Amino acid sequence: MPTEFRNEALVDFSQAPNRAAMAKAIELVQSQLGRHYPLVIGGKRIDTKDRFKSVNPAQPDELVGTVAKADTTLADQAISEAEKAFGWWKKWEPAARARILWRAAAAMRRRKFEFSAWLVFEAGKSWAEADADTAEAIDFLEFYGREAIRWGADQGATRYPGEDNHVFYIPLGVGIAIPPWNFPLAIMAGMTTAAAVAGNTVVLKPASVTPVIAAKFVELLEESGMPAGVVNFLPGSGGAIGDHLTQHPRTRFISFTGSKEVGLRIWELASKRSPGQMWLKRVIAEMGGKDAILVDETADLDAAAEGIVASAFGFQGQKCSACSRAIVVRSVYKEVLDRVVERAKKIPVGPPRDPMNSMGPVIDEAAFRKIGEYIEVGKTEGRLVLGGEKWGGTGYFIPPAIVADVKPSARIHCEEIFGPVLAVLEARDFEHGLEIVNSTEYGLTGALFSRDRARLERARQEFHCGNLYFNRKCTGALVDVHPFGGFNMSGTDSKAGGRDYLGLFLQMKSVCERL
Repeated sequence: MPTEFRNEALVDFSQAPNRAAMAKAIELVQSQLGRHYPLVIGGKRIDTKDRFKSVNPAQPDELVGTVAKADTTLADQAISEAEKAFGWWKKWEPAARARILWRAAAAMRRRKFEFSAWLVFEAGKSWAEADADTAEAIDFLEFYGREAIRWGADQGATRYPGEDNHVFYIPLGVGIAIPPWNFPLAIMAGMTTAAAVAGNTVVLKPASVTPVIAAKFVELLEESGMPAGVVNFLPGSGGAIGDHLTQHPRTRFISFTGSKEVGLRIWELASKRSPGQMWLKRVIAEMGGKDAILVDETADLDAAAEGIVASAFGFQGQKCSACSRAIVVRSVYKEVLDRVVERAKKIPVGPPRDPMNSMGPVIDEAAFRKIGEYIEVGKTEGRLVLGGEKWGGTGYFIPPAIVADVKPSARIHCEEIFGPVLAVLEARDFEHGLEIVNSTEYGLTGALFSRDRARLERARQEFHCGNLYFNRKCTGALVDVHPFGGFNMSGTDSKAGGRDYLGLFLQMKSVCERL
């Protein structure tokens, strides 16, 4: 039996040996930049003339790698190979499938700095953010392996005279995994292997701007003993193959993390029966957020300011859990705003290869332009108290931007920006603040800073989001500590890293034998 699950420890980069190990890994990855990665379908490498170019967002003229781009014919082939593999993979014992995940976790742990270095280059993550991404990927592998065994056991049923009754779970079939670019290792690895360890087979369509990390992970799975056809690596654009995979009659489920707009399209397409389709497709979706931190007059204001800054500007605000709204009661509004601005001013921005820079670039030129447009909108909807200046060097860098005195009807309060832009709103009191918190169509994460027990208990019930934190930041969910997923337009409340998650990839079967 496996040992009890424990979260992977984060690396302490204040220690010289860890800094040296990371620097060495960065040199190793630097030497591997520019390589090409083909598709992997049924265990076979398949190349295409059409390719993705992955570049370093901190230095866009630096090629991280190229990846083959699939078309609909290859998508059909991937689903066919996955369906063939499902016929025998579903019969494997859960413990046997779990052992592959644990081997992969052990291998990734040995190569932890290397995988983190890939995240620095391809996703623009700081050392600490990259390490947290890698650690979470290891956690998913370890945790979902254990969960597969638990879900695979006989579930028990009430005894009934004259009958022998058993209840157990079986896998669904072929699924499509569509992960995001912002956690291109952790979420990609988690959603792919959760489905696979439950006995399903997977067509993995990685994010177009971070496909190399996914290719490296698929290599790791193969080296760890994942059989051919169980996980198929199929990069391609959403328009070219995303809709096709979603609508395919042999697709049984779609696991998606990304924008609200794409998630809603997947939901709509999956709900329509295709010719020859024998089932209702299942959609597991996490679609972003517009997350708020509420601060009342009883709070520790330094802790509140620290939590707001960490949540708003960690990984350049490119987290669906990021704090993009700070709502502060009137009596302490100015004081909290001043403390937030003062802390944000001190954040070192620059190329993430340098460990001194805790804030790197946004992911690509499109994001750079979109975020810049929102900052300009913010100038008309509030008072820009920090940021807005142009970055002098190369790369897609945007320093922290803070817009104060924002109204609840403002676009920058209502729309997901997905960048380092914080809207600060003044509430009359706690009651009004809670009203503003819940005025969004999203419901992913949130936090309340307060010392008032009655308010904490009220927020426990009325602060409407899937992940709520008291007196700490609203980012940094840990596997099996903070199961992750949200309400409303934040998705299907999938609770990744929680004990319900594998059930999303399974269906219950009840068998009764008359004695």
